[in-house]
Amino acid sequence: MEEITDGVNNMNISDSHRKNRIQVSNTKKPLFFYVNLAKRYMQQHNEVELSALGMAIATVVTIAEILKNNGLAVEKKIMTSTVDMKDESRGRPVQKAKIEILLGKTANFDELMAAAQEERENADVEEQS
Repeated sequence: MEEITDGVNNMNISDSHRKNRIQVSNTKKPLFFYVNLAKRYMQQHNEVELSALGMAIATVVTIAEILKNNGLAVEKKIMTSTVDMKDESRGRPVQKAKIEILLGKTANFDELMAAAQEERENADVEEQS
């Protein structure tokens, strides 16, 4: 019994419970919801892991490219794999493609985020006057 307890205590936090992971769906939320969420995660954790299955892979790649093209993120790691799942309609096993992209903050991430925040505040002031 002691061995099991030691094993549990030494175990790494499983992938699905990582605090900086975003599992992207291409049907549930709009694209920029995920872009903004990824920015927030990078502010808090210095990096974010974007993950998707099947048809949502294109959405994850788009999110990563938006963040990279805006100078906010750098690619650290890209992992691809296949996952065995049950087909909901037929109940038979199917394989789905999976991608995980790890992005880190750029050197000037904080400056760019501060400039964007200042721009939003100035726009708010203009609207009110």
